[in-house]
Amino acid sequence: MRKAFISPTKYVQGEDELLNLGYFVTTFGKKALLIAHADDVSRVKDKLDKTAETFNISFVESNFHGEASRVEVARLQKVAEENECDCVIGLGGGKAIDTAKCVAEGHNLIIVPTIVATDAPTSHSAVLYTEDGQFDDYAYFVQSPSVVLIDTVVIANAPTRFLVSGMGDALSTYFEARATHNSYSNVNAGLPCGAREGVCPPAKGTNTALALAKLCYETILEDGLKAKEASDNNVVTPALENIIEANILLSGLGFESAGLAAIHAIHDGLTVLHDAHGATHGEKVAFSTICQLVLENAPKAELYEVLDFALLIGLPVCLADLGVKEISDAELTEVAEKSCIPEESIHSMPFPITVDQVKAAIIVADKIGTEYKNH
Repeated sequence: MRKAFISPTKYVQGEDELLNLGYFVTTFGKKALLIAHADDVSRVKDKLDKTAETFNISFVESNFHGEASRVEVARLQKVAEENECDCVIGLGGGKAIDTAKCVAEGHNLIIVPTIVATDAPTSHSAVLYTEDGQFDDYAYFVQSPSVVLIDTVVIANAPTRFLVSGMGDALSTYFEARATHNSYSNVNAGLPCGAREGVCPPAKGTNTALALAKLCYETILEDGLKAKEASDNNVVTPALENIIEANILLSGLGFESAGLAAIHAIHDGLTVLHDAHGATHGEKVAFSTICQLVLENAPKAELYEVLDFALLIGLPVCLADLGVKEISDAELTEVAEKSCIPEESIHSMPFPITVDQVKAAIIVADKIGTEYKNH
């Protein structure tokens, strides 16, 4: 059996850690292309200026246009080449981070999240969009980022909804890893090196990754509420530190090296619902977690544990929480069909999946969540 595990070369988090960003730039050279939205740059400008002065490095600001598109990637690669940049920094949210991954193509890459809303920062993959914001394609690179650096003071001062959304994404990690493990399915960690062209054979997950996924779940249950309260008050506490690590590192390594299953596939299906567009990725994942637990007929105690936690920190437990007040059978069918396309991770479940099964799971999850919330 071929197994694979992939991770960043260096992960570091701490209060005012941005002041050390210049040091990591010096491990590559003296000049870094900074891919970040102007608003994110302004939030941390003092720290960027100070670390540049301390370590005698310079940032080439890129005027990031805000979309992770092929056109923007090509433009920024030209900026990096013209300015002879030694490395690339992706600072901000998901679009800036994914653009930086594509520009760097997996080499000399530093990721600096300013929110912890998803588990994407540690991964060796990115999502590309068209110029008008429509999904284009997934991109995979030969390695994960060289450095993932998180300033916990910056995270503590970001809107709490992002932290909670990140916990929604992290909530899925163990359940999808468990399903993938039980079905002996392939994991994303085996995808680089041109796997789509057949250069590399597929790989299964490691016991290490499964253990990290389980620790992720245990951590968010233990410290999730305390971390939310710290974020509400814009302070850094041990609980907030633990949840930042769970949202980014544990969940990131877990999803990529232990596998995805029904939850993220159902999330992808839910994106076809116009009324759900106001919900974040992690919020849709939280409801989809309940759907997978219904789909696999998980023990009642486990289902209620997830429901209790979601309600405790303010994650969705029913379709109405996502903004979907009503759903027709045609819409439900469309969601389920998208969830079940051949390329989706739902086929990593340890039993065959049909569109009707997914429709039933969504209906029942919505009913259980609604009743549990109102009981």
